[in-house]
Amino acid sequence: MRDISLLVNPASGKGRARGAARRAVDRLRRAGASVTELVGADAAHALRLAEHAVASGTEALVVCGGDGIMNTALRAAVGTATPIGLIPAGTGNDYARMLGIHGSDPETAARVVLDGGTRALDAGRCGEHWFGTVLAGGFDARVNERTNRMSWPRGEWRYNLAVLAELARLRPLDYVLELDGRSWHTSAVLVAVGNGPSYGGGMRICPDAVPDDGLLDVTVIGPVAARRLIRVLPTVYSGKHVEYSQVSTFRARRVSLSVPGVTAYADGDPLAAAPWDVECVPRAVNVLVSG
Repeated sequence: MRDISLLVNPASGKGRARGAARRAVDRLRRAGASVTELVGADAAHALRLAEHAVASGTEALVVCGGDGIMNTALRAAVGTATPIGLIPAGTGNDYARMLGIHGSDPETAARVVLDGGTRALDAGRCGEHWFGTVLAGGFDARVNERTNRMSWPRGEWRYNLAVLAELARLRPLDYVLELDGRSWHTSAVLVAVGNGPSYGGGMRICPDAVPDDGLLDVTVIGPVAARRLIRVLPTVYSGKHVEYSQVSTFRARRVSLSVPGVTAYADGDPLAAAPWDVECVPRAVNVLVSG
């Protein structure tokens, strides 16, 4: 790669992205690459910058930040030949896990951009929204929404407090699910649709999801009391939650999901009102990965 556009989210990782971007740019330029740095004033501006870079013929659209800015790159490059790459500098970094970019050293990630290969990955499409990791549509989405509303405390404690608050009001929800045309009603506390395995900073909610198999993985956690869910949640990090009797998993090319009173989130962004009609689009985007 010799002509690279680097899109930076300076707020990612509590401000760590700025320093990570500088180190990555230095490494790329020392290798002879021409790097154009892009910083959006907000999410909409960042998307416009990314789309312009792709339309202008950049050899690669690389982002420095977390899952949100990687979703911006996905949306800008989906359906084109332009590969996207990642310098991880976020809080959750679930895209980095999915792509096998381990650690947080920006120079190592820059070497992947320079010397790695290209892998065509699937993407989930829900209306006008694209996502690469997981769509959350239940208890998990409500935790996400509550976390976003809270201004205190910062970091991991804010998420933990949001979990406790939502556990206190936990009730089974009435879902209508449709998988590849097969429809049924079910009661559950959580339904997640994964193109990739994890969300929330390493929670492997769809542990067997493969982002280039042409299928979406669906995890359903059925009716369960709060005290039982407290036991299940820690096992999500290892993917062992699927061994519980209350958990069911499915695979499908197309998934339709409807539930009252929930705002779904995909790659951390809120979606329009239900129903959410999700399709796996095979080989939707090219991604730079370790060779």
